[in-house]
Amino acid sequence: SFQFFSISAQLFYKKKVKMKMTKKLYAIMTKEDEGFSYIETLVCIAVILLLTVVVGVSSIKIIDSAKETKCEKEIATFKQALEHYYTACGSFPWEVQGLKALWEKPILYPVPSRWKGPYIDTELPLDPWGNEYLYKVPGPNNLPYEIFSYGSDGEKGGEGALKDIYSWKRR
Repeated sequence: SFQFFSISAQLFYKKKVKMKMTKKLYAIMTKEDEGFSYIETLVCIAVILLLTVVVGVSSIKIIDSAKETKCEKEIATFKQALEHYYTACGSFPWEVQGLKALWEKPILYPVPSRWKGPYIDTELPLDPWGNEYLYKVPGPNNLPYEIFSYGSDGEKGGEGALKDIYSWKRR
């Protein structure tokens, strides 16, 4: 009889809990949706705007860094091509011949008789900001040449994202 009473109590308790849960669920489901308050909406918009600004600023920094890296890699490619040019022709292109001498045989004096180019795989690209790469002979500090880009602003000088990128400078 004790066991019967225990089982009956358990069933009764489970039914009672189930009824309470059903009443709570029913109350939640039938409650009219009041929506968000004006303040809650403003807070949500502010959080979304803040996240958008943070992501946007981070993206711009990453894109600027990628452009600088691309510019440095292209300058390194030109340096390597100029070494091949020097090996084949016996001298570096003159400043008036420019980096175009790596792609097509120069027509300006002195025309190299041993030119066996092209020394780069594609036409001379523009820098990542849409400007031509600049070539100067001789370079600074007794270097035979200098290749550079004026960076995102296209003007000499600058700091940070506006800095110039040179063949002889390290990042």
